[in-house]
This record gives sequence, structure tokens and C-alpha cells, in this order.
Amino acid sequence: MSSPFELKGADGKLIRGDYSRGAGRQVLFINGFLSERWGNKSRALAELCHHRNWGFCCFDCRGTGDSEGKFTDYTLKNWLEDASAVVQMIGVYGPVLIVGSSLGGWLAWLAAQEHGTVQNLLLIAPAFNMMGERAHEISPERRQTWQTAGWMPYDDDEAHRRYPLSWKWVEESEELWQRRLAPPRRVKTTIMHGLQDTVIPPAVSWRFAQHVLSQTPDFPIEIIFKTGDHRLSKPNDLVHFLRVLEKGV
Repeated sequence: MSSPFELKGADGKLIRGDYSRGAGRQVLFINGFLSERWGNKSRALAELCHHRNWGFCCFDCRGTGDSEGKFTDYTLKNWLEDASAVVQMIGVYGPVLIVGSSLGGWLAWLAAQEHGTVQNLLLIAPAFNMMGERAHEISPERRQTWQTAGWMPYDDDEAHRRYPLSWKWVEESEELWQRRLAPPRRVKTTIMHGLQDTVIPPAVSWRFAQHVLSQTPDFPIEIIFKTGDHRLSKPNDLVHFLRVLEKGV
């Protein structure tokens, strides 16, 4: 169904992913923080796109998955560069619809603001300003340690401890978050968020939508709240978001 591809990043390291060109709509999946490109959501999307003869693409950011580079050599802006490079690659074949999960949801929004080929967004529990919010949540002592030492895991989960984050992640997150203050480019946007999400609270999506509408009252954005956790990757969740996609988000 999909064929491997490679794109060279600004540092010469390769961004690796899979792509099936299809015809017309080009669907790009951007996974969440420390996830890899092939999971329940991307496999379900790939199957739908195959049946619809739409293009489908997923990739690993540099420093993760099959892509080249060491995780600690990259930051949020580097991952946005990777997403932008992939959007440019597939955008020549048709209008782009990005499905972004968690941190991938915020990267999808940012990429859509930069690229006119992106016409639709489906954001699943988007982690807006993820690292900036994390820096505000932790204790002042831990925040100071992160800032002075320069490195800290996102949290104490064993999986995350193997991937320490530089303080630059926080600085870049806050800087990119400031972009919301400018009037947004109009992109039809649907947000899906699980009501039992304890990782990124549903209120985050609500506040973001309210902010966008305060700038542009007729902005094409809607939120779908449903029973479910952060991942929204159980069989009934997948059925729901595929239906939203088919109806043309």
C-alpha cells in the first residue's frame, strides 16, 4: 500500500516515512510525542485512504523511529521543520488534510499556518504549548533545576526518562505559542478530545477554540468531545474519527 521515502533534513540526517500517492486528497498523519509513525490510528487511516484512493503519508521526526539522528540533538522547531518538509513533498499532488495526534496535533496546526496546500485539519487531543505548559505545572524547584542543568525528562515515567529534554524545548514551545496572537490562516479544523483525557485536559482544546473564535468569529473550527482517554485509539474511537474524516472535516 505504501512505499518508503527519505527526505534530507537541514543537518543532512534523513527523515524516513511511508507514502502512497493515491489521487486527489493527500492525508498526512503526524504522531504524538515519542510515538512512532505506525500505530492503531495510522494503520486505520492508511486502510481508509487505500479504499478511497487518497494519498496517505506518515513519517518519523528526526531522532525518533526509523529516521536518522539522536533524539537529544533535536527540538520542537526541528520537528516542525520535518513536518513542513513532508507537507511540501505531498502537497504537489493534491490538497493536504493533516491528522495530528497530541503533540502532532499542535505541529499540524503550526504547519497548516505555513502552507497553503493544507486545507483541512483533524486534531486529536492536541497538545498546544506542551512543553511550556509542563514547565508551569512542575514545582519551582524542579523548573529551576531544568533551566540550570539544561536537561530533564518530560516526567518520571520510565519510558520518558530515557529521552531527556533540553530547556530549549520549553523556550521554543513558548515562542511558537505566541504565534496564536496573530490572526490565523483559515483552515477547516475539527478537534476531537476524550473527556477522560488526563494527559491533555479537554479544557485545553476548548480554550484554544475560544481564542481562535475571539480573533475570527466565523473561523471554521469545531470540537467533538467524546468518551475516551488521551489516545482515542480503541476500536470505537477509530470508527468515530474515520467517520469524521470521510464526511470531510
